[in-house]
Amino acid sequence: MTEASSPVSDRTRLRRYHWLGKYDRQTIYDIIDAGIICQIGYIFDGKPYVTPTSHWRIDDYVYWHGSSASRMLKTQQTGIPVCFTVTHLDGIVFARAAMNHNVQFRSVMAFGNAEFVEEDKKREALAAFTDKLAPGLWDYARPPNEQEWLATKVIRLRLDEASAKVNDLFAGDEEEDLASDRWSGAVPLYVAQRDVIPDPKLAANIAMPDFARLFRYTKK
Repeated sequence: MTEASSPVSDRTRLRRYHWLGKYDRQTIYDIIDAGIICQIGYIFDGKPYVTPTSHWRIDDYVYWHGSSASRMLKTQQTGIPVCFTVTHLDGIVFARAAMNHNVQFRSVMAFGNAEFVEEDKKREALAAFTDKLAPGLWDYARPPNEQEWLATKVIRLRLDEASAKVNDLFAGDEEEDLASDRWSGAVPLYVAQRDVIPDPKLAANIAMPDFARLFRYTKK
């Protein structure tokens, strides 16, 4: 995807609240990288489906994976058109006027044809995904056996046609409402990390590895 300050296609152009649109690569990639869960929309047997799944990015591609028996992945690996979306809820905006309450958010929508990742690239991609969750996790865990490799598919989408929408604004109240005595403001929201919980089946003498002990999930 090339650097862009304007939409790369008509379907990535924001029409409603177009001033919230962002088309540069860095903004789009930052929003994708900050997330773990995305939604994939596609058509199967003439019916629309939207499937939530985990995602990760390598260079100009976004990846997702699942079971080789998955109807979703079997359909997507044929190169069908898909719509990829990811959203972060950043705050609730309270306005002076009832119709102006809003939310602060960052989102990305991308269009294109999904493609199957071949065996050699699949192994590299899954290692990258695992280490995105926690650096060092791939080398620490038992490597997949051949049956597990065969049971897993990886799909990717090139991010040639994508746009972001970012709202970090306060309420857009009218002039007459600004002069009122009603309060307005925003409540920031973020994903909070809690204390690590060891597996109840874990032997007492096994120390917590650094990837878990030092893990930090921070809002980006």
